[in-house]
Amino acid sequence: MEMEGLRRFLVALTVAVCVGVVSIASVLVWVLHYREGLAWDGALGEFNWHPVLMVTGFVFLQGIAIIVYRLPWTWQFSKLTVKFVHAGLNLVAFVFAVVSLVAVFDFHNGANIPNMYSLHSWLGLIVVILYCLQLVLGVGMYLIPITPVSWRAAFMPLHVYTGLLLFSSVVAVALMGITEKLIFGLTDPKYKDLPPEAIFVNVLGVLLVVFGSLILWIATRPFWKRPSDQILHNLHTNGGSEDHSRVGPVLSQTSDEPDSEASEDVRRRINK
Repeated sequence: MEMEGLRRFLVALTVAVCVGVVSIASVLVWVLHYREGLAWDGALGEFNWHPVLMVTGFVFLQGIAIIVYRLPWTWQFSKLTVKFVHAGLNLVAFVFAVVSLVAVFDFHNGANIPNMYSLHSWLGLIVVILYCLQLVLGVGMYLIPITPVSWRAAFMPLHVYTGLLLFSSVVAVALMGITEKLIFGLTDPKYKDLPPEAIFVNVLGVLLVVFGSLILWIATRPFWKRPSDQILHNLHTNGGSEDHSRVGPVLSQTSDEPDSEASEDVRRRINK
């Protein structure tokens, strides 16, 4: 990656990670300072695990999982190794989401509050189910060696599109959730009066949008794609003897595509 492109990537990555970490810290401040804290006793403290785990897992970890292929310092590892990291992060995000759902249902049942009545709950459950399906299909397609290469190549565009769609949906559903919580949770003063808690949580919502936008930007820039394993192997074995300083905006191959296409469509873009 040429130096200017690397600088832009590092700036985008640094800002995204910082915004994500601040988002996690903000949701913790929200539940610990403005709400009833964290607990697992069927009360409001148990419900508060829902926003904390959703922002930490379903938003932040899923976002990092999406761009893990684009981190240049992971390119020294094989594509299979990075696939396991990608799948592992998504699995942890899914576990966080499931635990957060258990907390919500447990709290609602204990407080005699109806379940699944809001649009937030409908879309949230749909996203979790589809995310589970995406995770299972991804493991079956790309981590099981017996899966035909033709199947992997055919499924890849749908896998990428669905992943980005689910991530965008998670951010949207999270915004719906925190707004719903403010409407029901703020009574005196009300949400419309814009008390300090409302302002603070609105800022949290803006941070989630910024984080999601940066992740989608990083994930959709062709120039920042991981080169094919064949190209990385050639660069490693050449020991930097060739001039790789000239880099063009190219689309890299996945490890499941033929090497002949890699030699035609992918130009070397790493300066060892």
